[in-house]
Amino acid sequence: MIEVKGIDPKMLANNIDPYEPTHPGELIKDEIEFRGISQKKLADRMGASYTVVNDIINCKRAVNPQYALLFEAALGIPAHILTGLQADFDMLNARRNQAFAKRLENIRKVAALL
Repeated sequence: MIEVKGIDPKMLANNIDPYEPTHPGELIKDEIEFRGISQKKLADRMGASYTVVNDIINCKRAVNPQYALLFEAALGIPAHILTGLQADFDMLNARRNQAFAKRLENIRKVAALL
């Protein structure tokens, strides 16, 4: 978190979470639409299941490192960009999960007593 004296850290743009996290499937979808490549053709090019590729593109499935490397080989999008987007997406969703946030707070309270 970035801090500037006299300014609430929540008011700095670099400290604000996006309203909607970006799933890597959104980037892939935009890329194949721009290139005029169908999901079926992409899946064939990758040697992957159409269902898995479709689920990723429709943000229903996470991009794991293996699929990130397959997309990199097929589209030239660096795998680390896709896995980074996925990690950010997962982290933001975990932070917004109310039950999990409560669990974290309880752990922090216990840890503060140690």
